[in-house]
Amino acid sequence: MRNLDDIAEEYEFLEGDERYRLLIELGRELEPMPDALKTDATLVRGCSAAVWVYPTGEAEKLHFLADSNAAITKGIVALVISAVQDKPAEEVAQMDVTAALEPFDLKNQLSSNRTQGVPNMISLVKEHAARIAAG
Repeated sequence: MRNLDDIAEEYEFLEGDERYRLLIELGRELEPMPDALKTDATLVRGCSAAVWVYPTGEAEKLHFLADSNAAITKGIVALVISAVQDKPAEEVAQMDVTAALEPFDLKNQLSSNRTQGVPNMISLVKEHAARIAAG
């Protein structure tokens, strides 16, 4: 998975449809999530498309599996995951993921129904990280 800074650098030089294509490409690059993990327990609430996030890993290195049934939404999921993937739980718990995603200007680039679940996804990731960091 690419890191968020590299993605932002590429995204900055793209416009309109090219940005959509990059998001779709990022979604395709997500590590496959087994269908058995796509359950009500891993479903992110408030998303217009179905989004699943499953945390794995240890306190020193959080790892997330994620998927969506919509291509562009899956790309947004990939952005969120790339901001936190394989980082220490304590760092993720303290991180301002929303600020990390600001270079992508998602609210102005995408329709509101495509981005409405992003805060819920960020909350889920941060809550998991806080639980793991607290031991």
